[in-house]
Amino acid sequence: MDDVVAFCTLLFVCFLHSVRGILDPNDFLALQSIRKSLHDVPGSNFFSSWDFTADPCNFAGVFCADDKVIALNLGDPRAGSPGLTGKLDPSISKLSALADFTVVPGRIYGPLPQSLSQLKNLRFLGVSRNFISGEIPAGLGQLRNLRTIDLSYNQLSGAIPPSIGKMPQLTNLFLCHNRLSGSVPSFASAYSLTHLELKHNILSGSLAQDSLPASLQYLSLSWNRFTGPVDGLLTRLNRLNFLDLSLNQFTGPIPAQIFTFPLTNLQLERNQFSGPIQPFNEVMIQTVDLSYNRLSGEVSPMLANVQNLYLNNNGFTGQVPGSFVERLLAAGIQILYLQHNFLTGIAISPTAEIPVSSTLCLQYNCMVPPVQTACPFNAGRRKIRPPQQCNR
Repeated sequence: MDDVVAFCTLLFVCFLHSVRGILDPNDFLALQSIRKSLHDVPGSNFFSSWDFTADPCNFAGVFCADDKVIALNLGDPRAGSPGLTGKLDPSISKLSALADFTVVPGRIYGPLPQSLSQLKNLRFLGVSRNFISGEIPAGLGQLRNLRTIDLSYNQLSGAIPPSIGKMPQLTNLFLCHNRLSGSVPSFASAYSLTHLELKHNILSGSLAQDSLPASLQYLSLSWNRFTGPVDGLLTRLNRLNFLDLSLNQFTGPIPAQIFTFPLTNLQLERNQFSGPIQPFNEVMIQTVDLSYNRLSGEVSPMLANVQNLYLNNNGFTGQVPGSFVERLLAAGIQILYLQHNFLTGIAISPTAEIPVSSTLCLQYNCMVPPVQTACPFNAGRRKIRPPQQCNR
């Protein structure tokens, strides 16, 4: 009896295929399975066009070439769309020509199908801002054409498969805001990788000097549990335009070379970096945050061109360079946080008018702040360090 049913189903699909001459029977059946496993949440009508008595290539989110589905974008991409719920069906792998698979933010739960590793033509995988759980399928690393993986803002756990780091075409990897743990695999062979975002996980361990490729332009590892020095690694990444290593436990010096990179943002706050900061030349980075570390020595005048500079909660000593005052009064500096250091003076007149667009905080140093300015709440109420802390 089961054989008869299967034979009749095949005849029906073949009949539809012969009538339309459009969609491959395997793709037709795969779309049916996908539809059965997913549903519109209240307020969404994405599946209203999925009427299988019509041509599936005209369904919302389905794009075809010849008789195959080449792109599947599930959910209404418009901002504020409530999305879909349900699970991703393994039959997605039957869409053998699929190159682009995305899911809009919604309430899809359960694991990523292991069968995704069968999509040899896949170039873009985007399933972000849902409730996907379980581990990242190691088989994704077998997809030699895959260029972008975006699984951010889900509930993925376990380790990042080492095979992901060996994908030859991978350009963008977004795994932030998950529950991934363990160490970061080596991406040394991923020569095309430009964007790596792993923030807000529970990743740990140290980063080997050759673990990341020099092709990187955007690197975010913040809000993890990384340890150890990074000076050897960072000096190789001279194409970076964004670097965020904040809220980890990195140690050792911050290399001077990093200030010569084409960065717009350098965020190294809340680590255990130590030693002096001595850039080679004037730093032209828009935002530099080195706060809450163990940095020491004098404040370098080479930092005076930074628009937003956070040096607070370190061990800096000596006078604040006069170039900072000049830039501040000319509204060239928007934020200058120097509180909670061991600075001994700044050459600014008590009657100086700091531009409304600029913010200066000097409290809790080894000097009486010559100007009274608004400081962030967490700077505390004490204006000056106890004298015994300044006799060093």
